[in-house]
This record gives sequence, structure tokens and C-alpha cells, in this order.
Amino acid sequence: MDFVSPVLYVASRICNCVGGRADHLRRLPQKLNSLRAAMEKLNNVYKDVMERVEREENLEKKRTHVVGGWMERVEAMEKEVNELLDRCDEEIQKKCLGIYCSKNCHAIYKLAKMVPEKMDAVAELQSEGSNFQEVAVPLPSPHVIERPLEEKPVAGPDSPFREVWRYLQDKQVGTIGIYGMGGVGKTTLLQKINNKFLQSRIKAFDIVIWVVVSRPTDLERVQETIRSRLQIPDERWKGSEEDDKAAEICRILKTKKFVLLLDDIWEPLDLLRVGILPLGDGNESKIVFTTRSEDVCRDMAARKSIKVECLEEKEALSLFKAKVGEDTLNSHPDIPKLAEMVAKECRSLPLALIVIARAMASSKTPEEGERNLQKLRMHPQDVAGTENDLFSVLAFSYDSLPDEATRSCFLYCSLFPEDYHIPPEPLIQLWSGERFLDEYDDIQEARNQGGEIIEMLKRACLLEAGTTPFLEEAEYLKMHDVIRDMALWLACEKGKKKNKFVVKDGVGLISAREVEKWKDTQRIALWNKTSIEELREPPHFPNTETLIGRMTTSSFPSGFFTNMSRIRVLDFSHKDLDFSHNERLKLPAKIGNLATLQYLNLSNTNIIHLPIELKNLKKLRFLILDWMFSLTSLPNQMVSSLSSLQLFSMKSLSSRLQMDEIILLEELDQLEHIIDVSITLRNILSIQRLFESRKLRRSTTCLLLEGCRGVNQVQLLSPSCMKALILKRCDELEDVEIIHFEKQMVPSKFPNPQCCFNHLLSVQIHVCNKLLNLNWLIHAPKLQSLHIANFEIIEKVIEDERSEGPEIESGLSVFSRLKYLTLCNLPKLESIYGHALPFPSLREINIWHCPSLKKLPFDSNICMSKQLEKIMGDQEWWDGLEWEEQTVMHNLTHIFSTP
Repeated sequence: MDFVSPVLYVASRICNCVGGRADHLRRLPQKLNSLRAAMEKLNNVYKDVMERVEREENLEKKRTHVVGGWMERVEAMEKEVNELLDRCDEEIQKKCLGIYCSKNCHAIYKLAKMVPEKMDAVAELQSEGSNFQEVAVPLPSPHVIERPLEEKPVAGPDSPFREVWRYLQDKQVGTIGIYGMGGVGKTTLLQKINNKFLQSRIKAFDIVIWVVVSRPTDLERVQETIRSRLQIPDERWKGSEEDDKAAEICRILKTKKFVLLLDDIWEPLDLLRVGILPLGDGNESKIVFTTRSEDVCRDMAARKSIKVECLEEKEALSLFKAKVGEDTLNSHPDIPKLAEMVAKECRSLPLALIVIARAMASSKTPEEGERNLQKLRMHPQDVAGTENDLFSVLAFSYDSLPDEATRSCFLYCSLFPEDYHIPPEPLIQLWSGERFLDEYDDIQEARNQGGEIIEMLKRACLLEAGTTPFLEEAEYLKMHDVIRDMALWLACEKGKKKNKFVVKDGVGLISAREVEKWKDTQRIALWNKTSIEELREPPHFPNTETLIGRMTTSSFPSGFFTNMSRIRVLDFSHKDLDFSHNERLKLPAKIGNLATLQYLNLSNTNIIHLPIELKNLKKLRFLILDWMFSLTSLPNQMVSSLSSLQLFSMKSLSSRLQMDEIILLEELDQLEHIIDVSITLRNILSIQRLFESRKLRRSTTCLLLEGCRGVNQVQLLSPSCMKALILKRCDELEDVEIIHFEKQMVPSKFPNPQCCFNHLLSVQIHVCNKLLNLNWLIHAPKLQSLHIANFEIIEKVIEDERSEGPEIESGLSVFSRLKYLTLCNLPKLESIYGHALPFPSLREINIWHCPSLKKLPFDSNICMSKQLEKIMGDQEWWDGLEWEEQTVMHNLTHIFSTP
């Protein structure tokens, strides 16, 4: 019986395996298939999540820790499931007692029990993976994001880049404005500044934020760009109002030391509305912005404004050649020289250099290069890429001008030749003649508005300013050649009407066939060695409003002025007085038929006679007859017949002119609308007649006293609207007195502001040998230009009267507005003024052949002046000057030059 118990035990175990657990073993293959299917579904969910993660990571995000952990668990689960499936398959393969038995029934039973557990775990992972709302979050923002930048020169030795970078290190400078004309490289400069912060050693700021503002200004887009850099989460942003977004930006930026780079601002950006507090003292954050307008720098309260100029010639050529490419440059020995000539036409403007170089890159023969050069000079809009990539970009500045009058004034400047020095005052007169400033009835108001427009165009970098020493018009305007080409393109309706503005400079004889194309022309400007061949029949100019004819020709073709029904402006003036190569100009009588003419300028022409028919010009408002040294007479009653005349100018005429000055003054006095007179007088009776007339005294803006014989004293009545006074060859003149209109002399020691020449801006005195001093100049507190030449005995310009009596009133500072001072051929001159003056406005000093002048009225304050740019004179004179402080001389030496 002892052997029975073990047998029964074994039998029992077998029965249990075959019986109670047989069910698990029977369904094991089915469960394994279910596990495989579940695992496949989990793998599909894993792949979907992985694709989402990869997409987000390509957007510079990183997977969340939850997603990363889930993916690791899925990968571990896959490994465990595969191991389980392999073991089960192995055990099943080791069959014992058929499918229902194994060598180790207990082991397979344990494996069978693990399958449902794994299925539950797989199902849980699948559910978790299917419900991820967010799989990745933004990476921690780098303190600066690199901007793509093509290496190219930005500026010369005094690079604006270095200047901006220096101010970024200056704790006293918070906001920096970078301005300059379109295409000059402002954005490139800002990109270089941005990328400079990538250098590992620069850790001065927590974050650098780049925002393109552009036009029109979109405050929401600006806020969104800043929000992206600050990584403000959606829950604190989406659905918020502008003020709330600004508050959130402000809250974060208050905790950071930041640099905000704003590119391409066209109008003042309200930073408070964006969420940026003013950068006051102690705030080490910085704002740097670019703009085309100096006005924006002012309105954005830039602590420093930096102008980006065009490249130096060497840098410009280097950029141009780099863009043309070595293949083209090496294709023919003549190509490099042609490339240099083409580059010069771009006038060192980087954008123009790049666009034109791109067009020339395919020109690998000299003939192609020459054609491109000719096209660029004559029809720049026809060069490939010029319209879309150059003019259209530059035209944004034009589009941003505030009104139609300003835009018309700008386009008008394109009528002047390349590199022409445009004097501001005649330009404003032309604008007035064209009725661009028509909202002002008063010429002075129109002149003021014209001056404001000029300043606006300069600040918008559409006009450039310059100065020419020794000339009455010391200041001039100039239009960059590429800007001028763009303006002509715009004036011709973006090239659609090529003859709307016709500008010919030095082209020789213009054919009749060419003139026939001008039927739709609005403005014609003919310059320098340009003439028109004789025409078979009178041309038709039904739309022409302007004719500027500054040519070397004796007359216009017959009938030229016959069909000009809309003409407003005729300007035949010349810039200089050299007529040696010019034939004598003759005005046809039919010019008197131009009923619509409002502006006529014959200055510097060699006309002998004026046609009597000019008296028919009843709408003429401007008549300018300056420097007409060949003119011998004025037609009787011509001036008084011009019933609409507002401005009359007749400066420095020939001694051969047979004209009764008093009669001319009486004719002017009869004109109802006259408000601006510039006139030359030669005798004391004429001077008295001028000042006796209240109208003429108030209308005279320029008085030229020339060759006044027998005149030893001139009495000038104040108040006066005189802007310019010129004294020439008054050999017996000893004194100039200022007299109030009530006939009370104004003592020179006690200048009363009510008795001053508050409008007097320019004084020129030549060859007045008996004039001992110019003390009366202290009655011209706004004097800007003083030119004194060829005096034999004058020793002091203004005597210092402090020791002789009361000082000048504190409110009236001598020469406080003076910009230009020229002293020439004054052998006995010892003093300009007896003691140092501040000269806060002085820009240029020209002193020639004044050997006795050993001191300048300067002290250390002049060294602090930001205005003084140039001192010119003889080297021997400069070396012999005596200085109260040697540091003054050392500080001024760098602006001194000789011819």
C-alpha cells in the first residue's frame, strides 16, 4: 500500500493540470494573438505620437517629460511583450501530452497568467498615448537668435556699427535711432548688431528681441513677435485685450535686461501701448531702431541719432565687383573698367549697387557692358530689376510723405541735373510759381512752408544738404542720383508715360522729331549745351506747365511759345555769369501771349532788351531779373502793368542800364499785390524814396546799394522786413545808421528789440573803403551770413563798447545766429569783436588776406560747439594766430584747411 500514495499524488497533479488549468492552456494561443494585436495598435499610437513630436521638434520645441516617459515605457513594454510571446511560443512548441500538457505545466500556466496582465498594461499605454493634448513645449529661448546676414561692407572708417556698439555700452544712452535713405544698409547694420550678441563673451543682456515693424504699423503684430520671444503661454495671451497683452509684456520685461531691435519704422511707435516702459535713468536695457526719417528719431525720443551714409567709393566698387562675380569680371580685359563706370552711376548706394550688379552679371562682352552703362545713364528704369527691386523699395519714402504738395515738391527736384546744387530760395520760388504752396496767400508764409518742406525732405533722406563758401547762396540742396532716377520714374507714372517729365542735360541738338513727342509733357527742363533745331511748324504743348530752359542758345525755334495754353513757369536763368561761350538770348514778342504764365526768371542771362509785350502777362506773380549785366532798359510802364505781381527782383544790374530808379519805385508802389521786392539802387534820392513808402519799406526783402556816389551816410529805417543787405563799391560811405520809422535814431549801444532788423539774415559789404566799423550789425540779432571784402582801412568789425557804456541787453546776443563768416582782403583788420563770443550757430569761417587779424573771438566754449565744421584760410595766418588758451587752437586744428 506504500506505493499507492505517491501514485495518487502524481495522478492528482496530472488531473489538476489537465482539468482546472486546461482551460487557460487551451485559450493561450488566442490570448497570444490578442496580445500581438494590442501591441500592434500601441505601436501605431507610438508612431503617431513620434511623428507629432518630430514635427514639433523641427519647430525648435522639445518633447514634454510626460510624453518622453510614455515613449520609454512603450519601448520597454514592447520588449517585455516580445519576450513573453517568445517564451510562450517556445513552451507550446515543447509539447507533452499534446497541446494540453507540458514538461512543466506550472511554468506555462504562469506564462499564461501574464498575458492578460500585459494586455491590460498595453491597453492603458494605448489609451494614454491617444489622449495627449500636447506632446512638446517650446525650447528655452536663446538670449539672441542669429539673423541671416551676407557679409558686405556697411560703412567706412567711422563706421556707424562701432558708434552704435559704443552707445550700447553707455549706461546714459537708452534709445538709439539709426536713419538714412532707403537701400543704404540700415537693416544690414542692425543685423550685424544683433549677431554681435552671439559672441559667447558678450553676456551683458538677458535677451535680444528682433521685431520688423514696417508699414503700416501693426501694433498687434509687434506684440505677437515680442510675445513669441518671451514665450508667454497661450493661457495668459489668447483672448486678451491689447492693454492686457501690454501689461503681460511689461511684467516680464521688468525682470530682464533686454535689447529691443526695431527694424523699418515709418512712424513713431507707441512703446507704452506695446508694453515697454520708457528707458529712464538707471535702466540698462536698450532700444535700437532703424528708419528713413530723422523725424522718427526725434519723435521716438532717441538719445542718439546716427545717420548711415552711402559707402566710400572704394567700398562701393568692392561690393559691386563681388556681386558681379569673378566669371564676368574675367571674361574680357575691358569689363573691370566698365564695371567701375557702372558702379559710379550707382553713387555708392548699396541697394543700387547690388541690383545693378545683378543685372550686369550676365554681361560678359564689352558691348553688353557698354549697352548696360548707356541704358543706366539714359533710361535706368529699363535695367533689369531696377523697377521692382530698387525704385519700388525707394518709393516707400515718397509714399510716406504727408500730403500731395510735399510729394509734388519732391518730384519737382528731379528736373535738375545730376549732382546739381539747388539753391533753396529759388527752389521755393519755383514751387510757389507752380502753385504747390497755394494754400498760403502770403509769399512769406509760402516761403516758410517751403522751408519746412525742404527740412522734411532732408529729414526723410530724400534731399541732401551742403554748403558752398564765398557765395551768396551758401547753402544748397542736392538729390542723390538714384533717388533722382526714382523720382523721375514716379513722375512719369512709374515709367508708363516716359515723356511726362522731360529732362535733357548736355545732349546737344534736339531734333524736331523728338520735340513732337512732347505733346503730353507736363514739365520740360533743358540744361547745358542743349538746343532745339528749327521746327517746320509751331509745336503743340497743350499740357506743358513748366519750361526750364537753361541752355546755350540765342533763341528758341520760331513759334515755340505759340501753343502753350497751360504754361505757368518759364525759367531761363543761368547759374553763373560766364556768357563767353553763349550766344545772346532773345525773347520773342509772343511770350506776351502766355496768358497763364505766373513765373518768369531771366537771371544771369545776356538779354539786352525786354519785349514790351511782357506787360500783357496779367497773371504773372513772379518776375526775377537778377544779374542781367547786358540789359540796357526796361519798357516804360511794364512793371506797373503786371497787376498780379507779388515778387519783383532786380539785383546788381549793368551800369549801362538806362532806368530812372525813382520811376521804377513808383511803379512798384502802385502794384496792389506786391509783397516781396529785391532791388538795386545807386543814389541817395532812390534810397529815401524807398524808405518813405510804407508799402515798399515793408516789401523790400533784399536791398543792394551799388556804386552810390556822393553818399557818405545811409539811414536804414526800422522795423523792416529786409532779409538781405548788400553794399558794393560805395566809395564815400562812412556810416550806416538805424532809424526808427518815427525818425528817432537808435543808439548802437542800446539796441531795442523793437528797433532792430529782426528779419535780416545776410549782409555782404564789398569795397566800401571809408566804412570804419560795422557796429550797426548788432541791430541784426538773427544774422546768419556775413561777408566782408576789400576794405582798406577797417580795423574792427564791431567795437567792444563795454568800457564806454552799458552792455548790450542780455536778451540780444551778438552773432548768436551767425552761421557763415567770410573776411577777405582786409589788410588792417585787427578785431572781429573785442572779447570772446559763444557763436552757438557758427558753421564755417573763411578768412583770406587779413594779415593783421591775430586773434579770433573764441574761448574754450567754441570747442564744445557741435556746429562748427570748417575754418579756411592761409596757413601762414593760422600759424601766426594768438590764443588765450592753447587748447582752443589744438581742438580747432582738425577743422582748419587751406585751398
